[in-house]
Amino acid sequence: MNIRNLSYSSRAAVEDPFNWAYSLEDMGYTGWEIVQEGSQCLNDENLAQVRDILETTDLTLTMHLPFSDMNMAGLNSGIHNEVMRQMKYYLEMASGLVELAVLHPGYLSPYGGQVPEKAWQVNIESIQQLCDFAVDRGILIAVENMPEIPKIFGKVPDEMLDILEQVDRDNVGMTLDVGHANTMGLVDEFVDKCFDHIKHMHIHDNHGTHDEHLPLGQGSIDWKKLMGSLSGYKGRLVTEMGSLDEGRQCIEFLNNL
Repeated sequence: MNIRNLSYSSRAAVEDPFNWAYSLEDMGYTGWEIVQEGSQCLNDENLAQVRDILETTDLTLTMHLPFSDMNMAGLNSGIHNEVMRQMKYYLEMASGLVELAVLHPGYLSPYGGQVPEKAWQVNIESIQQLCDFAVDRGILIAVENMPEIPKIFGKVPDEMLDILEQVDRDNVGMTLDVGHANTMGLVDEFVDKCFDHIKHMHIHDNHGTHDEHLPLGQGSIDWKKLMGSLSGYKGRLVTEMGSLDEGRQCIEFLNNL
């Protein structure tokens, strides 16, 4: 199976976060998803290197906005304002480099669990604010479905559709994370219900209970069935792996489907 729109994302914290990106095309990747976590965060010092990678390769760059300690539904206004400031900072840094940024929806804090409707509304308003900021920079916000962990929004198709409908922005869409959907037993349902909203995809495997981020074919996902159901999908497929070797295993698996 020939996959053209295949990107690589490193989910590992690494000392040298960028030099390996020069090797992605030789492996068979056509894109790179830069994750705003730890040493991979864009800053004034490394931005020139990222630009050099894009100028000396044909890679398409997408971005994953930060998610550690970031809560779109946070009800502590001081902390939430800082979260939004950081999200906008990375969108600004990536302006002109990416056309799509992945965003995790919010979750219920201990206080939020007491007032879930308020937390939900803050989640919606936060995504709207980021969409409004991103639209002037030509960036689409692709909200990602979440795995089976407590008190987080966006674990099931209907809730993801509610988020997109209530955000109600032209530059909002969905990132379908297949591994996350598999922890809920809802891969087929996500494709069936959300297909028209899926602008981006994360692909990795697991055994249906934990978000293991295994190379494709090492878990319980029926990849042949899934790929067959994605006829007409035009977005990128992003392998989220812990190493380049795992990325190579994913390409080999896809080529042998």
